[in-house]
Amino acid sequence: MMRARSIAIWVVAFACGCGPVTRNSGGDDDDGGGSGSNGPDAGQVGPPVDAIGCSKMDILFVIDNSGSMGEEQTNLIANFPGFIAVLDQSGLEYRVAVTTTARNYNYNMTFPGVGSIPQNTSGESGAMLKPANCNMTKRWIDKGDPDVTGTFGCVANVGTGGASDEMPLGAVRDAFEDRMQDNTNTGFHRPDALLGVVILTDENDCSYEQSVNLAFPQVLCESQMEPVANYKAFLDGYAGGPSRWAAAMVAGPGPGTCSSSFGSADEATRLRDFKNAVGTNAVMSSICDGNLATSLMDAMMLFQSACDAIIL
Repeated sequence: MMRARSIAIWVVAFACGCGPVTRNSGGDDDDGGGSGSNGPDAGQVGPPVDAIGCSKMDILFVIDNSGSMGEEQTNLIANFPGFIAVLDQSGLEYRVAVTTTARNYNYNMTFPGVGSIPQNTSGESGAMLKPANCNMTKRWIDKGDPDVTGTFGCVANVGTGGASDEMPLGAVRDAFEDRMQDNTNTGFHRPDALLGVVILTDENDCSYEQSVNLAFPQVLCESQMEPVANYKAFLDGYAGGPSRWAAAMVAGPGPGTCSSSFGSADEATRLRDFKNAVGTNAVMSSICDGNLATSLMDAMMLFQSACDAIIL
């Protein structure tokens, strides 16, 4: 498809820092001769060009708002204009929303000689953010809204006061389950759009089973995790099948911790397992590259490929 080729060219231009790319509106000729309508394939009969490939993308950014994420948020905001430039040039009708990795959760910790003590933490639990200072009329940003990149820069500045137990997979499910049921995020995802998820974190996923009792010194994020297959199964059902959604994870690739100008990142084993479970519609990039331009390029290329493969 012409759109796919155009997106790929713009993604490469974004990644290498090249200038604007133009395309010949007269056709897809490699030699520049003719209009493209008189070539040897002009008389062939095939499926209409819009039979395959979506024209809409709904993208949710799940951003870690724990204490170590300030530099990464700043770099994401700085590179977002290039990401949007690719989408704008593609002609896709997109919308973008932001939530965090923090969730409301509680569990009981049993201490010797003391008994069970409730542990509680609060978070957005998948609610798409609409800060008062960002002048948003809804919980997402649509193509054509005033100052798309400026609004994203405002809403993506989620701060560093969130929970230290990051739960991006749980936050994604919350966004499209609980926050749909209570009408917080209602209207975001369109049934004829590709659903895209971008997760940005420097920690392993800590999404856990909701009924938890721990005996000290057990650690929540090492002992009570919910299988990543549950989150894949949920998204398959919500989006209408495994081909109708895609996920890009920007995290610690392992083995072990990694370091960059952003600081250090733990190995995100559960996000890697999630990526492997999803297959070709998922990609994992390193948060330790020191610049998120490449990671955003990886996400855009993945979303392009998934979108082009959807049969409408």
